[in-house]
Amino acid sequence: MVCANCGSENKPSRRFCRDCGQPLSAVCPACGASNDPADRFCGECGKALGGSQPEDGTDEVASLDRDPHERRFVVVLFADLVGFTEFSEARDPEVVRAALTEYFDRTREVIQRFGGDVEKFIGDAVMAVWGATVAHEDDAERAVRAGLELTDMAARLGDELDDGGLSVRVGVLSGEASVAPASPEQGFVVGDLVNTASRLQSIAGPGTVVVGDATYRMLRNAIQFESRGEHALKGKTHPVAVWRAVRATTDRTQRARSSGLEPAFVGRADELRLLKDALHATERVGRARLVSIVGEAGIGKTRLAWELRKYVGGLAQDIHWHDGRSPAYDQGLPFRALGEMVRQRAGIAGTDDPLRSRTKLRTAVAEYVPSPADQDWIEPRLAALLGLDGAPTGERSEFFAAIRSFFQHIAERSPTLLVFEDFHWADAGLVDFVRELVEGSPRHPILVLTLARPDLLEAAPGWGAERRNFTSAHLGPLADAEMTELVAGMVQGISKDLITAINGRANGIPLYAVELVRMLIAEGDLVTEDDVCCTPTRDLSDIPVPDTVRAVIGARLDRLPSDTRELLQDAAVLGAAFTQAGLAAMAGLDGPVSRSCSIRSCIESCWSSRMTKQFGPRRWRPLRSSH
Repeated sequence: MVCANCGSENKPSRRFCRDCGQPLSAVCPACGASNDPADRFCGECGKALGGSQPEDGTDEVASLDRDPHERRFVVVLFADLVGFTEFSEARDPEVVRAALTEYFDRTREVIQRFGGDVEKFIGDAVMAVWGATVAHEDDAERAVRAGLELTDMAARLGDELDDGGLSVRVGVLSGEASVAPASPEQGFVVGDLVNTASRLQSIAGPGTVVVGDATYRMLRNAIQFESRGEHALKGKTHPVAVWRAVRATTDRTQRARSSGLEPAFVGRADELRLLKDALHATERVGRARLVSIVGEAGIGKTRLAWELRKYVGGLAQDIHWHDGRSPAYDQGLPFRALGEMVRQRAGIAGTDDPLRSRTKLRTAVAEYVPSPADQDWIEPRLAALLGLDGAPTGERSEFFAAIRSFFQHIAERSPTLLVFEDFHWADAGLVDFVRELVEGSPRHPILVLTLARPDLLEAAPGWGAERRNFTSAHLGPLADAEMTELVAGMVQGISKDLITAINGRANGIPLYAVELVRMLIAEGDLVTEDDVCCTPTRDLSDIPVPDTVRAVIGARLDRLPSDTRELLQDAAVLGAAFTQAGLAAMAGLDGPVSRSCSIRSCIESCWSSRMTKQFGPRRWRPLRSSH
């Protein structure tokens, strides 16, 4: 058994590593996930551990012997402790060991909190990976946020150790790599991506996070960056563009709109009208209303909310707009979306220190809450929500009531809108709060809009249906004509053949089409001047997949059962279309009828998840192939 901490080989019977003393875990040979030593099956993919297989033959879609290596889209982070040599020189070795252990523990906690895997510690440096075992569409953002958190953590640790010279420098890069189960001889992520990420870290300044151009393009709307120009990295033929990550942003929607190349708003007129009607009905009746918009990633939920925001901005009457997002990587911070809304209302910036934040919060509460007694009750609970103070004593219902009362006071001034993005990742407490807010505001014009993926309906079956004044809409793929209008409207003069090729890859998902066009322009494959498209600079019959889209598809693939995912990967090898018989032959399962039936059930599972598209009798298109 291999130790995940130091890479030492241990006997299977051992529970702790013989070299470093860390608890051992069983690494799954199929997906690389860590499991408890006593586990018989992997908790991530369900495969048997220790090389054994089920005796009852239930693995109907087990194909021929598969190469454990897999090409995956991953994000690699290298962090190196700066100033530790000077720190070590002046201190007793036992003090140095204790300090380094504390640094490793805190580093591991930060990386794991953001969903990353620590691959190895090398001296006082660390390598971490996102997307190697389980992919998330926001792995790049998780990694950069973890890097920013590591720089803050190292500075705090230096203060605690009375050494102000202690800091960490971080390099982050995203791309394709070869992934396999870890071994003592070789890490479980290998490729040029790893080497380049290490070189990026080496040119970062103390206390800074730098990223490559591909990562910058993925995150330019979520992270504030500063250009550091092009650098000649050791071993790289051409200079590499480098960007310094400054801070995370909360106004990603507006940043995306200000970056240019906004596509036409098509195919959602009915849904926008529904939102407008709900807003005016809320104002007219003076009662809270809940609207739920559900759709897959990239289908247009955020764009729909943006169009509503533009409409609200043009109204004569003031509408108090609030929006907040529930990220997948920060489940340990409940009510984060609500905190963002309160910060917006109070005008608290991300750079404000605690004292300034408290002052702004106190001013906002005094502005909207007229009673001093109510102010004294609401303010400390809002401060706890923002992490400025500890939570006051009392039941959760009292905490909910204070926040609800704050928004109700705002709604007494004018109609109030609360938009919850990525609500499928909301913690249970936030879901309960939204229910109570709508139910407990029968005389306040508050419109609550939740934007979520279908996962929400699995976590909260019948979401909103039991509430009064509830409306829902499900966004499906755009029609071919609507997709053509969207692409043609982005860049004038684009050829019909290229539009057809882009639409064929996008499969009716607006985000995919937008990212494809943006990628072609960013890579210089399409040259534009005054938003007019010129002749392509190369043959575009084979368009690569943008990293943003690969991240989304990778995350959806990893949510499928392991046998279905493996079968879909085989389908992608067959090309733009496949038959059941062809797929069975590809997977080495063209024998027994029972296995053929299992293939069919897996295909239908992919179809229901929109990972395949049926276009004829026993003929399907795999999403992975078409993207």
